[in-house]
Amino acid sequence: MRAITFAAYGGPDVLQLSDVPLPEPGPGQVRVAVRRAGVNPIDWKIRSGAMSEAAAPKGPQIPGAELAGVVDAVGDGAAFAVGDEVFGWAVTGSYAEYALATTVAHKPASLSWDDAVALPVAGETALRVLRLLAVKAGDLLLIHGASGTVGRFATQAAVALGATVIGTAGQRSFDDVKSLGAIPVLYGDGWPERVRAAADRPVDAVLDASGHGVLPDSVELLGSKERVVTIADGAAFELGLPFSAGTADDATPEVLAEILEFVERGLQIAQGRSYPLEEAAAAQQESQEGHPGGKITIAVS
Repeated sequence: MRAITFAAYGGPDVLQLSDVPLPEPGPGQVRVAVRRAGVNPIDWKIRSGAMSEAAAPKGPQIPGAELAGVVDAVGDGAAFAVGDEVFGWAVTGSYAEYALATTVAHKPASLSWDDAVALPVAGETALRVLRLLAVKAGDLLLIHGASGTVGRFATQAAVALGATVIGTAGQRSFDDVKSLGAIPVLYGDGWPERVRAAADRPVDAVLDASGHGVLPDSVELLGSKERVVTIADGAAFELGLPFSAGTADDATPEVLAEILEFVERGLQIAQGRSYPLEEAAAAQQESQEGHPGGKITIAVS
């Protein structure tokens, strides 16, 4: 099968289109004929070597955590059948024509491949952080980066919980942020004053999904470190703030079921550019530049 691989850490140019063996599903696994692979910042961070102290990967690696596609083969004990349309997390890397997966859910027929592959990482991250912040009805939540993939999901989930959301974004995204149920505020210098002007009461919690150096002012705005969480700014470690990064244990069928509940309520998903498999390097480059305007996907077939 064709797959994108890298055998050394570095820039996007280390990604190569390769022929690799077709993987065989083990117990509890399915093999998925990938229709779409999701592109996330963690993909290029791993490829760059930023997530590892090793001198080189241990053999060729296939990037990609998210997939949407059709079950092609089923391992013992897997609760799916050949032909099922599914989405979820890849075990073997999703930038490939076929990938193994353990945690997937049935894709609703009404959900496009592009929208389905946009859900696992953003949805799990948003729901995890809202739990860490203990967001509840009546809270005033500030979300930095409300128009991003995680910010969009978190905004809609928080509003569904009964919270009021103020979301920082660029001017061109204001109408979009409003459509999610949030109060848009311009990001950049002077944002704390603009948040105070937009709020009718003190902010209760802050989710930083932008990573643009907003943590110190966020703590000052709250007057506390207790309900500030970032998923994007490594300065959290120096400031004594939580940096929430997902683990394999967070990728569960229960999370996918919860995500699908939001889909049934009319979850809005913003799509960015879709690239063919052979242009995966360009897809990661766009993700690394940081302003995709929606979910970046790879159209495998």
